Amino acid sequence: MQKDKIKIYLVSDSVGETAQKIISAVSAQYPSIDMSDIQRFPFITDEELLQPILRDALHDKAVVVTTLVNKKLVNLVKDFANRTGLQYVDYMSPLSEIVEGTFGVQPLQEPGAIHKLNEQYFSRVSAIEFAVRYDDGKDSKGFLEADYVLLGVSRTSKTPLSMYMANRNHKVANLPLIPEVSLPAELDQINPKKIIGLTTSMDSLMDIRKSRLHSLGLKEDSAYTNADRIQEELDYANSVFEKYNALVINVDKKSIEETTTIIEDLAQNQ
Repeated sequence: MQKDKIKIYLVSDSVGETAQKIISAVSAQYPSIDMSDIQRFPFITDEELLQPILRDALHDKAVVVTTLVNKKLVNLVKDFANRTGLQYVDYMSPLSEIVEGTFGVQPLQEPGAIHKLNEQYFSRVSAIEFAVRYDDGKDSKGFLEADYVLLGVSRTSKTPLSMYMANRNHKVANLPLIPEVSLPAELDQINPKKIIGLTTSMDSLMDIRKSRLHSLGLKEDSAYTNADRIQEELDYANSVFEKYNALVINVDKKSIEETTTIIEDLAQNQ
């Protein structure tokens, strides 16, 4: 049995993926109708491009489906349809008009804005994956690709700061500083402006480490919480910061958000 057919002109000021998905969803509800004859007209951003498409659609008795954000182009389609009887569907305007009328906010009228949002999303995901991969000095080769390399002794907020900064699209690696462990050669190859040293007071670090051991059900009295050992680690860390001319931030009583702001502000002013 031959199916009834409908011809569709898909007109977009971007690639037209949004309309294509909706057409596919509608088509699935009408298995007896052939809606596969779709002509796509992407990147239509001015009247000279749009007008001949509308005339051709009228000649072909096609249904025009639009995802245009430019109000002038939207009105051109609407006026043409009113004058000629062209059948068309505008997927963008109805909801946009409700939002605009409710909140009094003007739309960007920026073609392809959704793809820019997607790019930001995938950039953030990539940064998070980077932070996980190069957390805690797992692979020092990541230092060469990182936007920032965080250095500090254990429990100076290196990992949570790395993850928070990753959510702000920064690629961050971090390295725990231990006096008995040699430093990776990659630190000598990166711009000192990328190196951030995290430090704190001996008393604060002792309290944090004791709390950490307590949460794990371990004895709080150990070399990990010994005052002399902690001071030795902090002194060693300071010598490393000096060696690499790192930006040093005392994280004592600072939130992750505050530390991130300090890093971003300094980066902008460099």
